[in-house]
Amino acid sequence: MVTKKAKKELCMLPDTSVIVEGLLSRLIEKNEIAPTTIYIPEAVIAELEAQANKNREVGYLGLEEVRKLRKLAKKKKFTISFVGVRPSEFQIRRAKEGEIDSLIRDLAGELKATLVSADKVQSLVAECKGTNVILYEAEKIETKLKLEEYFDKKTMSVHIREDRQIFAKKGKPGNWEFKAITRKALSRTDIQNLAKEIIETTKRSPKGYIELDRRGSTIIQLERCRIVITRPPFSDGYEITAVRPIAKLSLPDYKLSEKLKKRILEQAEGILVSGAPGNGKSTFAVALAETYAKQGKVVKTLEAPRDLELDEQITQYSISQGSPAELQDILLLTRPDYTIFDEMRKTEDFHLFSDLRLSGVGMVGIVHATQTIDAIQRFLSRLELGVIPHVVDTVIFIEAGKIQEVYSVSLDVKVPTGMSEADLARPVVSIRDFETDKLKFEIYTFGEQTVVIPIKEGQKTDSITQLAEEQIRKIFERHTEIAKAEIVGPNRAAIYVPSHAKAGIIGKNGSRIEEFEKQLGLSIDVRDLEEIPDSNNHKELPFHVKVTKKSISFILDESAANTDVDIYIGEDCVVHAHASKHAIIKMTKTNFTGKQILAALNKGKDIFCYPK
Repeated sequence: MVTKKAKKELCMLPDTSVIVEGLLSRLIEKNEIAPTTIYIPEAVIAELEAQANKNREVGYLGLEEVRKLRKLAKKKKFTISFVGVRPSEFQIRRAKEGEIDSLIRDLAGELKATLVSADKVQSLVAECKGTNVILYEAEKIETKLKLEEYFDKKTMSVHIREDRQIFAKKGKPGNWEFKAITRKALSRTDIQNLAKEIIETTKRSPKGYIELDRRGSTIIQLERCRIVITRPPFSDGYEITAVRPIAKLSLPDYKLSEKLKKRILEQAEGILVSGAPGNGKSTFAVALAETYAKQGKVVKTLEAPRDLELDEQITQYSISQGSPAELQDILLLTRPDYTIFDEMRKTEDFHLFSDLRLSGVGMVGIVHATQTIDAIQRFLSRLELGVIPHVVDTVIFIEAGKIQEVYSVSLDVKVPTGMSEADLARPVVSIRDFETDKLKFEIYTFGEQTVVIPIKEGQKTDSITQLAEEQIRKIFERHTEIAKAEIVGPNRAAIYVPSHAKAGIIGKNGSRIEEFEKQLGLSIDVRDLEEIPDSNNHKELPFHVKVTKKSISFILDESAANTDVDIYIGEDCVVHAHASKHAIIKMTKTNFTGKQILAALNKGKDIFCYPK
């Protein structure tokens, strides 16, 4: 919108803000202004060149606008003149304090030209100094973005890459398909033009903002759409990914048990919402935030980018626009009852979450994880063990848009499960199934190591022995493709390796095995893998294989759920894998192991699965 009408201005001098917005060319094309001369300061060119050299879109947009003005000058019969000098190193360093803006204003005064700006501060200072100035505000967007053409009601995200068809994820969390939605591939120029349109629209839209603009990447939030633009050298080609939420649920839609509802709404104050990407973690967090807000709680969010679709009463803060110390100060001063921390990834994120929670703020953190326990393990290297239950008390695992598991976290001083001596009592973090109160995991220190021990119902496991065998196995698997360890006495262990690897493990005159014994402080017997008690020959697991376009799945018997499994082709072990809670092992067809198994299936070779 033009705040001062100017049908004709003889001499105009635009600043960087007007050039980047592309306002002059649009107004000239619409015949709203008809200049005779446009002065372009060298300071503006220098600033745009610096941005373009950093591979930032605003630099390219500005330079493209200057090129467009030169073309219009020939068509509309006006003059383009480059004036002034390039800014000094001091002025460049002080650009944020207004040094370059001052240089542009001085030029307008010297040339008796009208300064044209989209910057309110720049125009106000110019008026104070008696310089003629026209302030233009961003026009409201009425045209439809080309990007919107690729979305429909079922589209979760659109993926655009140069020289490739446009693909989209269609469906809903946990039940979607990835398919091409165009026949024609887009060229680099096509994607650059699309990126330019997106950025120009974002800068003019009151509901759009550029979250991050770095060398090689730009992150944008435009209304409900989160857009990531990447380009060389950061990526090997131009790419645009746009993600838009398709579902908005309320807490009753999740059909919570009364016990869980009471926990979330009245007791839990350190909640982790975990799950794999695209499974509906953020959708659940939004439902939780709006429920808290309706209860009269003060709710804030920390996001990067700010893409949660929330009610207006909830303030959304950008992590990328403030330091952790600044965000902590703001949140403590504004005193929220709950803060939603979206997509915690970096160590600084976990520290900020912990500091705020220990300060008394109710926290809900969103974490990428493939299993419920993985969300808690993210804190192990970042916090002291005994602090974790004071930071996190509830972990909710979301899969396919539904709550699949809920764990409660508590701290006990006791003898870990499987140990028998009272003097082995220590602080233990107990992870329990919230609904059944069954113990699922224990976390405690063993020597200098923090260990996470799964607790299986009905299984009397000597945790120390299990841990020792696992550590010994890992040491020997650095030297052979497969090894199994067994503690056979107080200071004695047996290591089972393939027959062809025994000589290398033992070494000449037993020299190498002596080094292992000194390292471990144990006497070690090297045995043939076929001699292992309860040999694999007696433990073969039944399974069937499902092959899809992209993956190979081994569907095992239910008894193999959440267990480690060795997959053999003939007599050769090709992979150690972990079966999911549904007793499924899934791998991609394109990696090395996937190719081996696919080739074996095609050739009719024997494939076996054994418990590890």
